[in-house]
Amino acid sequence: MLNDKSVLVTGGTGSFGKAFVRTVLERYPDIRRLVIYSRDELKQFEMAQVFPRSEHPALRYFLGDVRDEARLRRALEGIDVVVHAAALKQVPAAEYNPFECIKTNVLGAQNLIEGCLDAGVARVVALSTDKAAAPINLYGATKLCSDKLFVAANNIKGTRDVRFSVVRYGNVMGSRGSVIPFFLAKKAEGVLPITDPRMTRFNISLREGVEMVLWSIEHASGGEVLVPKIPSYRIGDVAMAIAPECEHRIVGIRPGEKIHEEMITASDSFNTVDMGDYFAILPVSAEYTIEDYCAKHGGTPVEPGFAYSSGTNPDFLSVERLRELIDEHVAGQVID
Repeated sequence: MLNDKSVLVTGGTGSFGKAFVRTVLERYPDIRRLVIYSRDELKQFEMAQVFPRSEHPALRYFLGDVRDEARLRRALEGIDVVVHAAALKQVPAAEYNPFECIKTNVLGAQNLIEGCLDAGVARVVALSTDKAAAPINLYGATKLCSDKLFVAANNIKGTRDVRFSVVRYGNVMGSRGSVIPFFLAKKAEGVLPITDPRMTRFNISLREGVEMVLWSIEHASGGEVLVPKIPSYRIGDVAMAIAPECEHRIVGIRPGEKIHEEMITASDSFNTVDMGDYFAILPVSAEYTIEDYCAKHGGTPVEPGFAYSSGTNPDFLSVERLRELIDEHVAGQVID
């Protein structure tokens, strides 16, 4: 699929970018170019120690910011596939610096769309978040806006052979700043501050996220928001899995947080298709009908009023399973 193709990853030095690069280099040895586009020179230097160009001649480390339209257009020259992972995603920072978040997550998304249309890119997959569904914080609102931009980009492509799609998933297990490495760091102090033990979150591994993006590159029709079927966990269970011997101190939820996250709202149900491993939220103004999409991908429309929430998810991780996953994916490392 990606052999003899040129691929650009925005935010390529982040946790997803590194996992994606590792998988692509292993699976597609004849890839023509794999461009890491990001603004942090130190992270690029560190990544180059793990993936040196001497061993991977297809790699390019390209300094730039998605806010910089001219630089982005230069990076997109000759690119066939784009994976958009660049974002400002810290909720408190976005609340305090709202327009900075907007400039990266919204204006940066539009810069990328315009550049892809002009550069002749064939496939674009943008990463989203569960916080974009019925958002209550600025970060979620900017990602919802970004999702809408990528979906609507299919309306302005004209005769170009390009497809824009979105992949939306939940918390990546062990990502920096998330609850699991936070609890692991606090364990030595003997006290774990817990917002609310009832709080639930979706859980996905980096490997699962990468596989979903690769599936989207190959199969997406364009305009859909793809949502994986993944398990949930309770924050209280995470605390028990990591440090049952510690004091679990309830500190209350923070501004901008929900008790439960959603990835599909009831309002989305009328345009949502169940495809087995994934759901697809289809655009209202698509070139295809829901029936066409179901026939192509073997899907089935969900029932009206269906919603996909971490709180009502039928698949929950037990304390024992959480402990196993933490040992497998997180123990001894914190994903950047």
